Amino acid sequence: MTTTTLRTVRRLTGFTPSGRLHLGNLLGAIRPIVDGQDRSDTVVFLSDLHALTIEHDPGLLRARTLEQATLLLAAGLDPQRALLYVQSQVPQHTELHYLLECATGYGEAHRMIQFKEKSAAQQQVRLSLLTYPVLMAADILLHDADEVPVGDDQTQHLELARDLAERFNARYGPTFTVPRAVRPPVATRVMDLTEPTRKMSKSAAGEAGSILLLDPPEVIRRKLLRAVTDSGRTVGYDPVRRPGVANLLEILAACTGGTPDRLAERFSSYGELKQATADAVIGLIEPVQRRYAELAAAPEQVRRILADGAGAARERTAGTVDRARTALGLA
Repeated sequence: MTTTTLRTVRRLTGFTPSGRLHLGNLLGAIRPIVDGQDRSDTVVFLSDLHALTIEHDPGLLRARTLEQATLLLAAGLDPQRALLYVQSQVPQHTELHYLLECATGYGEAHRMIQFKEKSAAQQQVRLSLLTYPVLMAADILLHDADEVPVGDDQTQHLELARDLAERFNARYGPTFTVPRAVRPPVATRVMDLTEPTRKMSKSAAGEAGSILLLDPPEVIRRKLLRAVTDSGRTVGYDPVRRPGVANLLEILAACTGGTPDRLAERFSSYGELKQATADAVIGLIEPVQRRYAELAAAPEQVRRILADGAGAARERTAGTVDRARTALGLA
């Protein structure tokens, strides 16, 4: 009798250390990673090279990279069950980036919506901003990733990675795994507290409406008590007409495991809803902050985990780059 061994699904997620991690990152990305690290071959990397596409402070980039790694570990990412490393410490990312550029059209890169939006806001546009979707494709294809969790703002980039993989395979022979997008669970799209029609942001400009994972409890409570609601008096779940109230209910639901519409029935005022949401968010974040403080007191331990992860990633991805080089005809 012949038996077939099924390969564990490999899921890849990247975090760009261009800002500070917030509640939306925890609920929409980090918690699903932690919950799934026993069910999938989990790869998590800090995409510090992506942070170079815009003006940045080198010292702050290094600090943010270590901070994000520490927070991921504090939130439950286990380096014994998942691969965690810093992108720039694995040169295969940049080598495959160039090889994929040789299979990418200029028009494909120029059509990226994020390039148009970000370049319009900059006086001097870096070439890396144009080509970083190809680097993102290299990040994904380098690991033969089966699944990539994406939000609406990254869907176009994932589609580019799929297109490049399929084109490369058709032109040069089977080389890359074609990835598929995985949508985040319902009720984890956390919106800005001061402008609930846009996503919560980790940029400095968005901090007033963002709950940062390292915000003290009193700051978290103050931000939630000041959250925008609407002119009504009753609590109801209506994401279209009452986005502020709906955002609070979705945050509460994500923290407690309830459903927004059912939770709305428990409250007779916005004040009660805001206090309950603050209690739930603080209860979720405080254990992460305590573990973060322990790890931050011994940063050499975190750096060692990242170094070990980078070594494992270099070993794992060398074969992918070799396949691409051979397929393209390089000696």
